[in-house]
Amino acid sequence: MPLINLPEFSAELLAEFDARKAERVDTPVIQPAEPFLDIAGEDLRRRIFMTESETGASLCLRPEFTIPVCLRHIETATGTPKRYAYLGEVFRQRRDGANEFYQAGIEDLGDINIPSADARAIGDATGILARLLPGRRLSVTLGDQAVFEAVVQALGLPLGWQKRLIHAFGNMTQLEALLGGLVSPQFVTGLDDDIARLVASGDEQALVAHLEQEMQATGYSTKDSRSPLEIARRLKEKLILSETRLDDAAFHVLEEFLSLDVPLVNASAALAGFADAAGLKLGNALSRFNGRVGALADAGVDLSCLDYRAAFGRPLDYYTGLVFEVTVEGSSAVLAGGGRFDKLLTFLGATDRIPAVGFSFWLDRIETERAAA
Repeated sequence: MPLINLPEFSAELLAEFDARKAERVDTPVIQPAEPFLDIAGEDLRRRIFMTESETGASLCLRPEFTIPVCLRHIETATGTPKRYAYLGEVFRQRRDGANEFYQAGIEDLGDINIPSADARAIGDATGILARLLPGRRLSVTLGDQAVFEAVVQALGLPLGWQKRLIHAFGNMTQLEALLGGLVSPQFVTGLDDDIARLVASGDEQALVAHLEQEMQATGYSTKDSRSPLEIARRLKEKLILSETRLDDAAFHVLEEFLSLDVPLVNASAALAGFADAAGLKLGNALSRFNGRVGALADAGVDLSCLDYRAAFGRPLDYYTGLVFEVTVEGSSAVLAGGGRFDKLLTFLGATDRIPAVGFSFWLDRIETERAAA
């Protein structure tokens, strides 16, 4: 397939990375598919180009850089803190634009000063775009998955519902459907009478024994499926979820939270006021949020172009806290996006927990903006 021409501003972009002391690295175009299938999220999973090795291992064309850069860091046993920069082709299906395009960005691994690292990521993304698009006013939308998780946990929902809601963060259609299910529960139906009775009794040991007996009688193998214990616990979770109803007061609290959309300079006060009115303790999540706002101000970032939207998320499952996107004011085209992914390196095999934050640029969209100047 023909190579896409590098944007003419690539040298300027690489110079910006170098000035920010980010070491440029490259990663193979052919990547193991499993991390993307397991960790990246449904939106990316259905867009990647899959293939396989001669031994049958699942592979894919590199659909993004964050996971490959993190895998490289783990494989090379490099210490932290470490800043990596990249510029290269990625391959994934898009609703608009080519399926083969260039991305560039910075991954900041191991900085334990979370507010400072978050502020640096936003400052670097907006600072570099300001250099590439002189005279354009930028607009930054910021969200925080950790604050949403704190709200959901403070409402005291069962863990299964918390996981479902947190997984849907950033996808308002899915989130609204889940909230509808919480307001009007759909009870579990279609179970065998004996299984339904055992699930309702809460006797896990008896349920497991019954499932095991049924599976043996039907010749059903557990090698390629869930074990009787896993099935029993999943049925129990489904029963709990189906019987959980979110009362009107709690539903309105979630609705009010998700409707918050304020300039970042007002966001700390808005969140504190919301938490006080709802009687919720948001603890460390709110402290980190406030610390990030302070760090952004200390770093000289123009806070007037930043907005906080409580319902805003990005379609990648590995984000854990800050998420943000940058556009030119008045345009919907996302030029840069990123966030915090503190659990990703552990999921990928790192022995120690490594805090991480990063962002990427969509170079074809930046090129379009430059051409329109």
